[in-house]
This record gives sequence, C-alpha cells and structure tokens, in this order.
Amino acid sequence: MAPASSSQTGEYPLSAFYFKVVFAATSDNADTSFQEVSGIGSEMETEDLAEGGENRFVHRLPKTLKHPKLVLKRGVAPKDSPLVDWCKDVLEGQLIEQVKPMTVEVSLMNEAGEPTRVWSFVNAFPVNWEVEGFNSTKNEIAIEKIELSYNYFDRVV
Repeated sequence: MAPASSSQTGEYPLSAFYFKVVFAATSDNADTSFQEVSGIGSEMETEDLAEGGENRFVHRLPKTLKHPKLVLKRGVAPKDSPLVDWCKDVLEGQLIEQVKPMTVEVSLMNEAGEPTRVWSFVNAFPVNWEVEGFNSTKNEIAIEKIELSYNYFDRVV
C-alpha cells in the first residue's frame, strides 16, 4: 500500500492559493472573498542592555510581542458590502460610536475544501482602508486594501 500523498494528509508543501477568510459578523458571506492575505506573524521587541565592564557584547532582553497588521486585498466591493459598511463605521465614524471589533479567521484549505491550517485573530478592527491607484496604461482589476489591527492571534489548527 502506497503512503498517502502530502496533499491528502495536509502536510508540506501546502498550497498558498486556496484560502478562506471568515469574519465573525458575516460568516460565510461571499463578501469575504480576497485575492491576497498577508501580515500573519509575530515579532519580539527587545531592549539592549550594556553590561558595565564587559565590552564584547550587549545583552538583548525580551520586551514585548508585536504583530503586523493583517492585510486583506480584493477587488473593489459593491456599495452595500457589510464589510465596507463596517470599515466606514469605524474609520469615518469619528469615534462617536464605540468601535466594534470582531474575530477574523484565516483558513488555508486543501483541495477538498477542508481547512488544513487556521489562524484566529481576536478583537480585529480596521485601521486603514484604501483603494489602490488607477492606471490607464494597465488592464488590471481595481483593488481595495483593508488593514486590520488585532490584540493577538492563535493558530487553531
């Protein structure tokens, strides 16, 4: 009996082109289809401490953990998009209303449409929403970019 292929078991190498983004408030709405997702990661900030009398090196001490913004790109959405409404409420609401963060899940899928890796971003909210530049010399889709800040993320699967 031949061993299962890596694509059947969800092991390496995983394809990066089949993924799904789900917002807690919109579930599986078609409004959450994206062309690109980036910014999944963590970085430990450090503080340098020079020890008196020891000049060969500097102690690098751990400080805090920081995360890049989660960046989502897609074709410009229709005016009645719930995601666009959420971005407008947060970014154009002048903070009159309380910001309503939500959990966002990014799933890397296998060829059967099952999640092989899932990252859950807690208390995410938009901090930047822009439409990328137009260019009359190129034949490209108009792209909107949404950047989300969040408290932390967990790798669920």
